[in-house]
Amino acid sequence: MTLTVPKRRLASACPARALLELVAAFIVVAVSDFSANADGLPDITSVEADLRSPPPMLVGAAPSAGKRVRMSLPAYAGTEVHHALYLPIDWQPEKRYPVIVEYAGNGPYSNKFGDISTGKVEDSLLGYGMSGGENFIWLTLPYISEDGQSNQRQWWGSVEKTVDYCKQAVPKVCAEFGGDSDAVFIAGFSRGAIACNFIGLHDDEIAKLWRGFICHSHYDGVKKWNYATSDRESAAVRLARLAGRPQFISQERSIDATRDYLAEVVPDGNFTFVPLPYRNHTADWLYRDIPERRKLRDWLAQHR
Repeated sequence: MTLTVPKRRLASACPARALLELVAAFIVVAVSDFSANADGLPDITSVEADLRSPPPMLVGAAPSAGKRVRMSLPAYAGTEVHHALYLPIDWQPEKRYPVIVEYAGNGPYSNKFGDISTGKVEDSLLGYGMSGGENFIWLTLPYISEDGQSNQRQWWGSVEKTVDYCKQAVPKVCAEFGGDSDAVFIAGFSRGAIACNFIGLHDDEIAKLWRGFICHSHYDGVKKWNYATSDRESAAVRLARLAGRPQFISQERSIDATRDYLAEVVPDGNFTFVPLPYRNHTADWLYRDIPERRKLRDWLAQHR
């Protein structure tokens, strides 16, 4: 915060009055600064990034180590429906790797802190930040529009098409690129965090795919949204399919609402709660060496 005081005030004939004016000016600026960040939390950009953004999604390229490519299931050839596949820099065809399956947040979204989410597969950040580009296959899956012709950027589109796409894509990646089907993690930011349960626990078949869940910023059932079955009763039916598997749950500012909800509906659940002491609604925290990222990477190492 920088305070600028007009020179004419400092030249006041009354030193006491000049001091009072200086203090008053400081209070005005301080109050203004506090109002801009009323919770007193820092911005994540105050921490220098130690990890670059993930590689851009390549169109028409074959999957290979260190590359992120656009792909589609055969049933969606000729449409705009697509997913993104990243093979780690240490990838070798004969080896097996744990898999991070990511779902994107809503888009287009922006806020006063400069946080953005496009809702696009290609702009997702979570999986790369979690792995640092090594040791994990990273698969970013789409939500599919009702007509089955494009990826859905806002909320769910066709839930059935989205779920079916996941059921096909995950085994296909494991079979063709060395994914370990016993070590598949579902992850998401914002809408994607809700999707971990809303999509990932939609039915018994898709629920069996997952070793663990990483939900950052929002959680299915905590808040009622403007779509069907966002209520707590419906969310509890989905949550029953979790069957004791671990979830890493993080949230900017406070995680109390999610913690309280789960203490009520799944008091004996295997949950790790990690609040982030930053004001930002973003996945960018995973591109910085902060204690919360270390906790998540330790959690992954423990459960992979």
